[in-house]
Amino acid sequence: MQRYGFAIVGTGNIAQAHVEAVGLLPNAFVAGVTSHTPEKARRFAERYGVRAYADLDEALADDAVQVVCVCTPSGAHLEPAVAAAEAGRHVVVEKPLEVTSERAQAIVDAAERAGVALATIFMGRFADGNRRLKAILDAGRLGRLLQADGYVKWYRSQEYYDSAAWRGTWALDGGGALMNQAIHQLDLLLWLMGPVDEVFAYAATLNHERLEVEDTLVAVMRYRNGALGTFTAATSLFPGRPKALDLHGTRGAISVRDETIVSCELPDLTDEERAAMQGPTAGSASGTFADPMAMSFENHRRQLEDFLRAIDEGTAPLVDGREGLRSVALVEAIYRSVREGRAVAP
Repeated sequence: MQRYGFAIVGTGNIAQAHVEAVGLLPNAFVAGVTSHTPEKARRFAERYGVRAYADLDEALADDAVQVVCVCTPSGAHLEPAVAAAEAGRHVVVEKPLEVTSERAQAIVDAAERAGVALATIFMGRFADGNRRLKAILDAGRLGRLLQADGYVKWYRSQEYYDSAAWRGTWALDGGGALMNQAIHQLDLLLWLMGPVDEVFAYAATLNHERLEVEDTLVAVMRYRNGALGTFTAATSLFPGRPKALDLHGTRGAISVRDETIVSCELPDLTDEERAAMQGPTAGSASGTFADPMAMSFENHRRQLEDFLRAIDEGTAPLVDGREGLRSVALVEAIYRSVREGRAVAP
């Protein structure tokens, strides 16, 4: 069995999730970490007992590294991702793939030119509840889809935004609650419902200071399959609520809270399925509606496991770069609707 060495680029909160998830894989290990601040890399490396690279070039020169995880601020994903691809390393990029479609496309193009695998982290697709929901929809058991609503009614303190100069900026955060937090839920809706044909949105900064971006956004969407939907993205709503999905079709309705199906009304639901939905759901426990690090690393592990399987088999990972592009394009359309005060097609 081949073992894959990972280099982690960045030492912020999300880098911890990647290190912990890699450590749970039998065919992977963390070779080292690098940061634009060498002292941060040194402290992070000491904490996990790995190598601290002086810079990205040193990491890419290490023969022990086959995969690079880009965990920098969102608007700084492009450069390390492209450098890693051009060095022949497989690339995992935290969400969003980048803060504009143009920059995200440049990452996809670099990976395809180099012939390396590329994944965008949307670990929610690997949660048990969301996979069950996807299977139900793919089997047509919900009937014709009528409405799909997504809610991310979270809270982040002013201290959260003040903790790093890049937070709450267009250049490096790429937006506010929608781009930085709620894009996970937006990706799930695209995965479950298919493309969005039109969106109309409002946004505002209602409960924080010194932000360039929104902390509250609401949108209405028309899907290509004819269904309608609403979407809420917020970091302003104290004390925060678990993220939610509510889907309605001609044959029933399903509600999901934090990756767990909490209500499933279908005429053909079996007792076995009902019991499975009510049982423990691996990787679903989360308190991220109030604390960004109150999360399980299980779904990150599952996504990285899928990524390594795809490399071994020469296939595309479940959430590749082109999948990552879809959500960035929809976010751009939503923000354009806010600026222009009209309905926009992605």
